[in-house]
Parts: sequence; C-alpha cells; structure tokens
Amino acid sequence: MPAVSEYFSLALRLLIAFGVIFEMPIFMVFLAKMGIVTVSFLNKNRKYAILINFIIAAILTPTPDVVNQMMMGIPLLILYEISVVAVYFFGKKTFIGFNEEDNPDPDSE
Repeated sequence: MPAVSEYFSLALRLLIAFGVIFEMPIFMVFLAKMGIVTVSFLNKNRKYAILINFIIAAILTPTPDVVNQMMMGIPLLILYEISVVAVYFFGKKTFIGFNEEDNPDPDSE
C-alpha cells in the first residue's frame, strides 16, 4: 500500500506538470509578440518540437511506461499545434515593404 505522502507527492507533481504544459500556447504567443518566434519558425522546426515534447513527457511522468508518457505527450502535441495557430492570429505582425524611415511617426518629434 502506498503511503498518503507518496500519493500526494505524485498527485502534486502531475498537477503541476499538466498545469505548466497547458500554459504553452500563452507562452508561445508571448514569445511571438516579442518577435522571438514566428509561424514559419514553428512550422519549420515541428519535428524537433515533437521530439522535445516527448522527452519532456518522459521526464515529467512518474513511471517509465509508455501509456503515461503518451498521456502527457499527445496533449503537448495538440497544444503545440494550438500554439502555432495562436501565434498566427496574435503574433507580431510584419508588413512587407514598410519602412520606418519612409513614414515616420509625427508624434515622435
């Protein structure tokens, strides 16, 4: 029989891990607003993101079996795709052909 402290430790670890991974779309939009990531960057590096997602899932899950890893890895993949869509809609917009020198802000003088 597992002790109550072991159960609470496991439950707390899983709760924190799932709470952190569900913040990924917000974190990615924040990085996109800062100009660090773009949709093309996320699409180009998708295969590395899948690998990193499953490595993180393997580290954060308490048991070495594949079922627990998949229970965290698949939501991470889904959240990554949601992040790509969110970055597309809410990320920093760049305009092709727009130059700051050509159209200065009159309020900055």
